[in-house]
Amino acid sequence: MTINQNLTEFAGLPVVDFPAEGLDEYSLPRGDSGLTHEEHRDRWIEAAKDPAAWAWRLRVESYEPGEEFGPCFLRFLEAVDTTPITALVVGMTGSVEDEPGYLEARDLLIRHRDAFPNLRSIFLGDVTFEESEVSWLNHTDVAPLLAAYPELDTLVTRGTGDSRYRASDEEPTEDTVLRLHVPRHEGLRRLIVESGGLRGRMCRELCSSDLPRLEHLELWLGVDTYGYDAVPEDLAPLLSGEAFPGLRHLGLRNAEDTDDWVRVLASAPILARLETLDLSLGTLREEGARILMETPAFHALRRIDLHHHYLPEETRDRLREALTASGVEVDLSEEREPSHFSGEDLYYPAVGE
Repeated sequence: MTINQNLTEFAGLPVVDFPAEGLDEYSLPRGDSGLTHEEHRDRWIEAAKDPAAWAWRLRVESYEPGEEFGPCFLRFLEAVDTTPITALVVGMTGSVEDEPGYLEARDLLIRHRDAFPNLRSIFLGDVTFEESEVSWLNHTDVAPLLAAYPELDTLVTRGTGDSRYRASDEEPTEDTVLRLHVPRHEGLRRLIVESGGLRGRMCRELCSSDLPRLEHLELWLGVDTYGYDAVPEDLAPLLSGEAFPGLRHLGLRNAEDTDDWVRVLASAPILARLETLDLSLGTLREEGARILMETPAFHALRRIDLHHHYLPEETRDRLREALTASGVEVDLSEEREPSHFSGEDLYYPAVGE
């Protein structure tokens, strides 16, 4: 699987684009089927009559954009009453050839904080593979953004900006790499970090954050080829239940080693506190399924999402039967087959590069 569609909904609202200059019919968001270029381009005019009813997306062309992100953002402030807007989505911020990131978008949002008094949800990185691979996206430190918006409820980030450092000792710089340490934020309830390779350093930063109201946490772990090197010790405060006392939903998604994380979770104190668990988009195999069936704590959950797995039909059916008999809702869709190379079976998560 690749990320092949832009968001059509965010924070419970339909997404509308404020069009950057130079976007043509080939730059329509993937997923907005049924709209002509003209209809899509003019949709924002109708949406501007009730800005609070929409999640607004700002994005520029991914190749030789006709307008830079900064001027597009400022035009948006002039053209739309942003004060009632509750949800904002940021897509491509520049030409993919220039390794675009989210530092400028972050700083513009901070600088114009007064223009968004009701903003509660932000998505940084609504980008499809046709615009840029996840591993190519640069990022930034999210702590200043959260500090500027103390009432923010939801933050979603895509990309880490760290994959190019995977084979070197070069120290990443703050303006290109995702930083997740947040000294304190009393409003954030949902945090989703999507990546093709999550660093252990980022996990440690996150676990050192003070987020007392966090209820929903998703981490896309990815593959080592694109930076994934996190180990259970990096998430020790989370797994022990010490970090994030309000957490009720945990996602360890898109992992190349899902079975290993199932084994870790089976004895982790945090599991007893969770209501829902998401291990989807990963590489669940028979060993992980066995642990899920044999560990009582998994049977106390309300829901487990396991879609995109590598279970044979018989094991899948036994797992479903065991969990549903305990009252657990389970998603076991998207059975995958391993790839084969030089006589070896290869098991890939959904998103890598």
